[in-house]
Amino acid sequence: MVKAAATAAEATATAENKLPEKGGTIMKYTYTARKVTLRDNFKERAEKKLDKFGKLFSENATVNIVVTLEKNRQTVEVTIRDNGLVLRAESTMPEMNDALDKVVDILGRQIRKNKTKLEKKIKSGSIDDFVSLSPEINEAEDDDYKIMRKKHIIIKPITVDEAILEMNMVNHNFFMFKNADTDEINVVYKRENGDYGLLEPTV
Repeated sequence: MVKAAATAAEATATAENKLPEKGGTIMKYTYTARKVTLRDNFKERAEKKLDKFGKLFSENATVNIVVTLEKNRQTVEVTIRDNGLVLRAESTMPEMNDALDKVVDILGRQIRKNKTKLEKKIKSGSIDDFVSLSPEINEAEDDDYKIMRKKHIIIKPITVDEAILEMNMVNHNFFMFKNADTDEINVVYKRENGDYGLLEPTV
């Protein structure tokens, strides 16, 4: 069964009183630690690496960092939210810092690959500055999003567990269904660490 609530062992902290990188804005950081203790030097490392994205966003930008320890492997998830735009990446590795470095690299590649589309949503001109200052990110930009196939599916009311079973039976990474408990359209999906996730609509 998908766990929607955090356990008692989960700890959360917020860091707001910090200066932005030159040309950037102050992003508000929150941390969630699951089965692991986050040291101050990790938080400082994370904010130093992620502050370079601050120049792309407004003063309303928030950064949520979740670190989970499971079977001697550590997963770092970073989600940046700003005025309806969501940028997210995660990585699982034996070492927390290595997972963080990989996440920062993924975020940079996502921005570069979707540069033209993102220019309509973030600060004018700032994305060109970011790309020019990040030569280590060598990712070709997508000119257009190509829909290669459309598929009509039958939406039927089932439970979350039943949706996960059907997803596994067809060997897919996600599955759309009508939640029998809430009467809403949901999506279950497989996470990189082997767990499952559930997407629920909200306004």
